[in-house]
Amino acid sequence: MPPEPRANPVFRGHEAAMAALHHAATSGRLHHGWLLAGPPGIGKATLAFRFARWLLAGATTPELAVPESAPLFRRIAAATHPDLFTIERRMNEKTEKLQGEIVIATVREANKFMRLTPAEGGWRVVIVDGAEDMNPNTANALLKMLEEPPPRAILLLTTAAPGRLLPTIRSRCRVLPMAALPAPDMLALLAEYAPQLEGAERARLVELAEGSIGNALSLAAEEGIALAALVDEALDAPVKPARAQAIADTVARTVEGVDRFERFFALLRARLAARTREGARRGGGQNLAASVALWQEFGRMEREVLGLNLDKRAAIVVALTQLHRS
Repeated sequence: MPPEPRANPVFRGHEAAMAALHHAATSGRLHHGWLLAGPPGIGKATLAFRFARWLLAGATTPELAVPESAPLFRRIAAATHPDLFTIERRMNEKTEKLQGEIVIATVREANKFMRLTPAEGGWRVVIVDGAEDMNPNTANALLKMLEEPPPRAILLLTTAAPGRLLPTIRSRCRVLPMAALPAPDMLALLAEYAPQLEGAERARLVELAEGSIGNALSLAAEEGIALAALVDEALDAPVKPARAQAIADTVARTVEGVDRFERFFALLRARLAARTREGARRGGGQNLAASVALWQEFGRMEREVLGLNLDKRAAIVVALTQLHRS
Protein backbone atom coordinates (compact mmCIF):
# COMPACT_ATOMS: atom_id res chain seq x y z
CA MET A 1 0.00 0.00 0.00
CA PRO A 2 1.21 3.55 -0.66
CA PRO A 3 2.15 5.94 2.13
CA GLU A 4 -0.19 8.75 3.10
CA PRO A 5 -0.35 11.57 0.51
CA ARG A 6 1.82 13.84 2.65
CA ALA A 7 4.58 11.21 2.63
CA ASN A 8 4.18 9.84 -0.88
CA PRO A 9 7.06 10.58 -3.30
CA VAL A 10 5.45 8.66 -6.18
CA PHE A 11 3.20 10.50 -8.61
CA ARG A 12 2.06 9.58 -12.12
CA GLY A 13 -0.26 11.17 -14.63
CA HIS A 14 -2.00 14.55 -14.39
CA GLU A 15 0.68 16.27 -16.45
CA ALA A 16 -1.66 19.15 -17.35
CA ALA A 17 -2.45 19.82 -13.70
CA MET A 18 1.23 19.82 -12.76
CA ALA A 19 2.05 22.10 -15.66
CA ALA A 20 -0.66 24.56 -14.64
CA LEU A 21 0.65 24.77 -11.07
CA HIS A 22 4.25 25.06 -12.21
CA HIS A 23 3.49 27.81 -14.73
CA ALA A 24 1.44 29.81 -12.26
CA ALA A 25 4.14 29.65 -9.61
CA THR A 26 7.12 30.39 -11.87
CA SER A 27 5.35 33.20 -13.73
CA GLY A 28 4.59 35.08 -10.53
CA ARG A 29 0.82 34.75 -11.01
CA LEU A 30 0.04 32.10 -8.42
CA HIS A 31 -3.64 32.31 -7.46
CA HIS A 32 -4.32 32.18 -3.72
CA GLY A 33 -6.96 29.45 -3.99
CA TRP A 34 -6.89 26.22 -6.03
CA LEU A 35 -9.57 23.55 -6.28
CA LEU A 36 -8.22 20.15 -7.34
CA ALA A 37 -11.35 18.32 -8.51
CA GLY A 38 -11.74 14.79 -9.78
CA PRO A 39 -12.88 11.23 -8.94
CA PRO A 40 -11.85 9.62 -5.64
CA GLY A 41 -8.49 7.90 -5.40
CA ILE A 42 -6.76 9.43 -8.43
CA GLY A 43 -4.03 11.39 -6.59
CA LYS A 44 -5.56 14.79 -5.80
CA ALA A 45 -4.22 14.94 -2.24
CA THR A 46 -0.89 13.49 -3.35
CA LEU A 47 -0.55 16.34 -5.87
CA ALA A 48 -1.57 18.94 -3.28
CA PHE A 49 1.15 17.81 -0.87
CA ARG A 50 3.63 17.45 -3.71
CA PHE A 51 3.04 21.04 -4.78
CA ALA A 52 3.16 22.25 -1.17
CA ARG A 53 6.58 20.60 -0.67
CA TRP A 54 7.87 22.08 -3.93
CA LEU A 55 6.58 25.56 -3.09
CA LEU A 56 7.96 25.55 0.45
CA ALA A 57 11.31 24.24 -0.78
CA GLY A 58 11.60 27.03 -3.34
CA ALA A 59 12.17 24.44 -6.07
CA THR A 60 11.81 25.05 -9.81
CA THR A 61 11.58 21.61 -11.43
CA PRO A 62 8.48 21.15 -13.66
CA GLU A 63 7.85 17.72 -12.11
CA LEU A 64 7.23 19.48 -8.76
CA ALA A 65 9.62 17.01 -7.18
CA VAL A 66 11.46 17.31 -3.87
CA PRO A 67 13.88 14.46 -3.00
CA GLU A 68 12.52 12.02 -0.45
CA SER A 69 15.83 12.36 1.41
CA ALA A 70 15.39 16.12 1.88
CA PRO A 71 14.75 17.27 5.48
CA LEU A 72 11.77 19.32 4.29
CA PHE A 73 10.19 16.20 2.75
CA ARG A 74 10.57 14.34 6.04
CA ARG A 75 9.10 17.20 8.08
CA ILE A 76 6.03 17.43 5.88
CA ALA A 77 5.64 13.65 6.01
CA ALA A 78 5.72 13.87 9.81
CA ALA A 79 3.31 16.85 9.83
CA THR A 80 5.87 19.02 11.62
CA HIS A 81 6.58 21.72 9.03
CA PRO A 82 5.59 25.08 10.59
CA ASP A 83 4.33 26.60 7.32
CA LEU A 84 1.92 23.85 6.29
CA PHE A 85 -1.53 23.28 7.83
CA THR A 86 -3.99 20.55 6.87
CA ILE A 87 -7.78 20.87 7.18
CA GLU A 88 -9.42 17.45 7.16
CA ARG A 89 -11.66 15.19 9.18
CA ARG A 90 -9.84 14.36 12.41
CA MET A 91 -10.08 11.69 15.06
CA ASN A 92 -12.57 12.41 17.82
CA GLU A 93 -10.54 12.08 21.00
CA LYS A 94 -13.56 10.95 23.04
CA THR A 95 -14.93 8.30 20.68
CA GLU A 96 -11.59 7.50 18.98
CA LYS A 97 -13.46 7.51 15.67
CA LEU A 98 -12.99 9.66 12.59
CA GLN A 99 -15.21 12.71 12.56
CA GLY A 100 -18.09 12.56 10.12
CA GLU A 101 -17.31 16.03 8.79
CA ILE A 102 -14.71 18.77 8.88
CA VAL A 103 -15.58 20.87 11.92
CA ILE A 104 -15.38 24.64 12.20
CA ALA A 105 -12.77 24.51 14.98
CA THR A 106 -10.25 23.12 12.47
CA VAL A 107 -10.87 26.00 10.05
CA ARG A 108 -10.52 28.51 12.88
CA GLU A 109 -7.12 27.02 13.69
CA ALA A 110 -6.17 27.39 10.04
CA ASN A 111 -7.31 31.02 10.00
CA LYS A 112 -4.96 31.82 12.90
CA PHE A 113 -2.18 29.94 11.12
CA MET A 114 -2.70 31.96 7.94
CA ARG A 115 -2.29 35.26 9.78
CA LEU A 116 1.15 34.36 11.10
CA THR A 117 4.37 35.37 9.42
CA PRO A 118 5.90 32.43 7.53
CA ALA A 119 8.28 30.73 9.95
CA GLU A 120 10.84 30.03 7.24
CA GLY A 121 10.43 33.20 5.21
CA GLY A 122 8.54 31.75 2.26
CA TRP A 123 4.93 30.69 1.83
CA ARG A 124 2.20 29.49 4.16
CA VAL A 125 0.16 26.65 2.71
CA VAL A 126 -3.21 25.27 3.81
CA ILE A 127 -4.44 22.02 2.30
CA VAL A 128 -8.15 21.21 2.62
CA ASP A 129 -8.32 17.47 1.99
CA GLY A 130 -11.87 16.41 1.13
CA ALA A 131 -13.46 19.86 0.97
CA GLU A 132 -16.89 18.31 0.34
CA ASP A 133 -16.83 17.10 3.96
CA MET A 134 -17.28 20.65 5.29
CA ASN A 135 -20.60 21.49 6.94
CA PRO A 136 -22.24 24.87 6.10
CA ASN A 137 -20.67 26.73 9.04
CA THR A 138 -17.25 25.33 8.24
CA ALA A 139 -17.62 26.22 4.56
CA ASN A 140 -18.55 29.81 5.40
CA ALA A 141 -15.55 30.13 7.70
CA LEU A 142 -13.28 28.88 4.92
CA LEU A 143 -14.91 31.29 2.48
CA LYS A 144 -13.76 34.22 4.61
CA MET A 145 -10.18 32.96 4.30
CA LEU A 146 -10.54 32.85 0.53
CA GLU A 147 -12.06 36.33 0.43
CA GLU A 148 -9.29 37.94 2.48
CA PRO A 149 -6.10 35.94 1.88
CA PRO A 150 -2.91 37.28 3.49
CA PRO A 151 0.19 37.81 1.34
CA ARG A 152 2.21 34.75 0.34
CA ALA A 153 -0.47 32.34 1.49
CA ILE A 154 -2.18 29.70 -0.61
CA LEU A 155 -5.09 27.31 -0.10
CA LEU A 156 -5.19 23.99 -1.95
CA LEU A 157 -8.60 22.30 -1.80
CA THR A 158 -9.22 18.75 -2.99
CA THR A 159 -12.68 17.40 -3.73
CA ALA A 160 -14.37 14.48 -5.41
CA ALA A 161 -17.71 16.35 -5.37
CA PRO A 162 -17.26 20.00 -6.40
CA GLY A 163 -21.01 20.40 -6.75
CA ARG A 164 -21.36 20.03 -2.98
CA LEU A 165 -19.21 23.10 -2.33
CA LEU A 166 -20.57 26.61 -1.99
CA PRO A 167 -20.66 28.32 -5.41
CA THR A 168 -18.81 31.23 -3.80
CA ILE A 169 -15.98 28.91 -2.78
CA ARG A 170 -15.72 27.53 -6.30
CA SER A 171 -15.75 31.02 -7.80
CA ARG A 172 -12.86 32.17 -5.61
CA CYS A 173 -10.64 29.26 -6.56
CA ARG A 174 -8.91 28.37 -9.78
CA VAL A 175 -10.41 24.99 -10.63
CA LEU A 176 -7.90 22.34 -11.64
CA PRO A 177 -9.79 19.38 -13.14
CA MET A 178 -8.14 15.99 -12.70
CA ALA A 179 -9.37 12.96 -14.64
CA ALA A 180 -9.21 9.24 -14.02
CA LEU A 181 -5.77 7.75 -14.60
CA PRO A 182 -5.04 5.97 -17.90
CA ALA A 183 -4.27 2.26 -17.87
CA PRO A 184 -0.46 2.57 -18.29
CA ASP A 185 -0.21 4.84 -15.24
CA MET A 186 -2.48 2.53 -13.26
CA LEU A 187 -0.33 -0.50 -14.13
CA ALA A 188 2.86 1.35 -13.20
CA LEU A 189 1.43 2.44 -9.85
CA LEU A 190 0.19 -1.06 -9.06
CA ALA A 191 3.66 -2.41 -9.82
CA GLU A 192 5.05 0.17 -7.37
CA TYR A 193 2.51 -0.30 -4.59
CA ALA A 194 1.54 -3.97 -4.95
CA PRO A 195 4.52 -5.81 -6.47
CA GLN A 196 3.23 -9.13 -5.10
CA LEU A 197 0.36 -9.17 -7.60
CA GLU A 198 0.60 -11.16 -10.81
CA GLY A 199 0.32 -9.36 -14.13
CA ALA A 200 -3.16 -10.75 -14.80
CA GLU A 201 -4.34 -9.55 -11.40
CA ARG A 202 -3.06 -6.05 -12.04
CA ALA A 203 -4.78 -5.96 -15.42
CA ARG A 204 -8.06 -7.08 -13.85
CA LEU A 205 -7.79 -4.45 -11.12
CA VAL A 206 -7.19 -1.75 -13.73
CA GLU A 207 -10.36 -2.85 -15.51
CA LEU A 208 -12.39 -2.81 -12.31
CA ALA A 209 -11.02 0.38 -10.74
CA GLU A 210 -11.94 2.73 -13.61
CA GLY A 211 -8.86 4.91 -13.34
CA SER A 212 -8.69 5.17 -9.54
CA ILE A 213 -5.48 3.80 -8.03
CA GLY A 214 -7.03 4.15 -4.58
CA ASN A 215 -9.96 2.00 -5.65
CA ALA A 216 -7.64 -0.55 -7.25
CA LEU A 217 -5.62 -0.95 -4.06
CA SER A 218 -8.79 -1.24 -1.96
CA LEU A 219 -10.06 -3.93 -4.31
CA ALA A 220 -6.78 -5.80 -4.00
CA ALA A 221 -6.99 -5.71 -0.19
CA GLU A 222 -10.69 -6.64 -0.03
CA GLU A 223 -10.86 -9.67 -2.33
CA GLY A 224 -12.25 -7.41 -5.03
CA ILE A 225 -11.26 -9.69 -7.91
CA ALA A 226 -13.13 -12.63 -6.39
CA LEU A 227 -16.17 -10.48 -5.65
CA ALA A 228 -16.12 -9.08 -9.19
CA ALA A 229 -16.18 -12.65 -10.53
CA LEU A 230 -19.36 -13.27 -8.54
CA VAL A 231 -20.86 -10.04 -9.88
CA ASP A 232 -20.04 -10.97 -13.48
CA GLU A 233 -21.50 -14.44 -12.96
CA ALA A 234 -24.76 -12.86 -11.83
CA LEU A 235 -24.78 -10.34 -14.69
CA ASP A 236 -24.05 -12.95 -17.36
CA ALA A 237 -27.04 -15.21 -16.69
CA PRO A 238 -29.88 -15.76 -14.19
CA VAL A 239 -28.65 -17.25 -10.93
CA LYS A 240 -30.57 -20.19 -9.50
CA PRO A 241 -31.95 -19.77 -5.95
CA ALA A 242 -29.45 -22.15 -4.35
CA ARG A 243 -26.54 -20.40 -6.06
CA ALA A 244 -27.90 -16.98 -5.08
CA GLN A 245 -27.99 -18.09 -1.47
CA ALA A 246 -24.44 -19.41 -1.70
CA ILE A 247 -23.23 -16.08 -3.14
CA ALA A 248 -25.08 -14.22 -0.40
CA ASP A 249 -23.47 -16.38 2.29
CA THR A 250 -20.03 -15.70 0.83
CA VAL A 251 -20.50 -11.95 0.46
CA ALA A 252 -22.25 -11.28 3.77
CA ARG A 253 -19.43 -12.73 5.87
CA THR A 254 -17.04 -10.19 7.36
CA VAL A 255 -13.47 -11.46 6.94
CA GLU A 256 -10.55 -9.88 8.83
CA GLY A 257 -12.62 -6.81 9.58
CA VAL A 258 -13.58 -6.21 5.92
CA ASP A 259 -17.29 -5.82 5.21
CA ARG A 260 -17.61 -7.29 1.73
CA PHE A 261 -21.28 -6.33 1.40
CA GLU A 262 -20.48 -2.69 0.55
CA ARG A 263 -17.74 -3.68 -1.87
CA PHE A 264 -20.04 -6.20 -3.59
CA PHE A 265 -22.81 -3.65 -4.10
CA ALA A 266 -20.34 -1.04 -5.33
CA LEU A 267 -19.02 -3.52 -7.89
CA LEU A 268 -22.52 -4.63 -8.82
CA ARG A 269 -23.60 -1.08 -9.59
CA ALA A 270 -20.33 -0.19 -11.34
CA ARG A 271 -20.35 -3.29 -13.54
CA LEU A 272 -24.05 -2.82 -14.34
CA ALA A 273 -23.37 0.79 -15.36
CA ALA A 274 -20.38 -0.23 -17.49
CA ARG A 275 -22.33 -2.90 -19.33
CA THR A 276 -25.25 -0.52 -19.84
CA ARG A 277 -22.93 2.11 -21.37
CA GLU A 278 -21.34 -0.48 -23.61
CA GLY A 279 -24.74 -1.73 -24.74
CA ALA A 280 -25.87 1.79 -25.53
CA ARG A 281 -22.72 2.41 -27.60
CA ARG A 282 -23.48 -0.70 -29.62
CA GLY A 283 -26.98 0.50 -30.36
CA GLY A 284 -28.77 -1.70 -27.83
CA GLY A 285 -30.20 1.10 -25.74
CA GLN A 286 -33.75 -0.25 -25.59
CA ASN A 287 -33.19 -1.49 -22.01
CA LEU A 288 -31.36 1.65 -20.89
CA ALA A 289 -34.20 2.97 -18.74
CA ALA A 290 -34.65 -0.39 -17.01
CA SER A 291 -30.93 -0.66 -16.29
CA VAL A 292 -30.78 2.85 -14.87
CA ALA A 293 -33.79 2.12 -12.65
CA LEU A 294 -32.14 -1.08 -11.45
CA TRP A 295 -28.89 0.80 -10.71
CA GLN A 296 -30.84 3.32 -8.65
CA GLU A 297 -32.74 0.54 -6.86
CA PHE A 298 -29.52 -1.21 -5.86
CA GLY A 299 -28.23 2.07 -4.42
CA ARG A 300 -31.41 2.55 -2.40
CA MET A 301 -31.28 -1.06 -1.21
CA GLU A 302 -27.68 -0.73 -0.01
CA ARG A 303 -28.40 2.50 1.88
CA GLU A 304 -31.41 0.97 3.63
CA VAL A 305 -29.56 -2.21 4.61
CA LEU A 306 -26.66 -0.26 6.07
CA GLY A 307 -28.74 2.52 7.60
CA LEU A 308 -31.35 0.27 9.19
CA ASN A 309 -29.09 -2.73 9.89
CA LEU A 310 -31.21 -5.05 7.76
CA ASP A 311 -30.38 -8.61 6.68
CA LYS A 312 -27.48 -8.40 4.22
CA ARG A 313 -27.93 -11.93 2.91
CA ALA A 314 -31.58 -11.32 2.06
CA ALA A 315 -30.71 -8.08 0.28
CA ILE A 316 -28.08 -9.82 -1.87
CA VAL A 317 -30.51 -12.60 -2.85
CA VAL A 318 -33.16 -10.04 -3.80
CA ALA A 319 -30.66 -8.06 -5.87
CA LEU A 320 -29.49 -11.14 -7.74
CA THR A 321 -33.10 -12.14 -8.40
CA GLN A 322 -33.93 -8.72 -9.89
CA LEU A 323 -31.08 -8.71 -12.39
CA HIS A 324 -32.73 -10.72 -15.15
CA ARG A 325 -36.39 -9.96 -14.68
CA SER A 326 -37.99 -9.23 -18.01
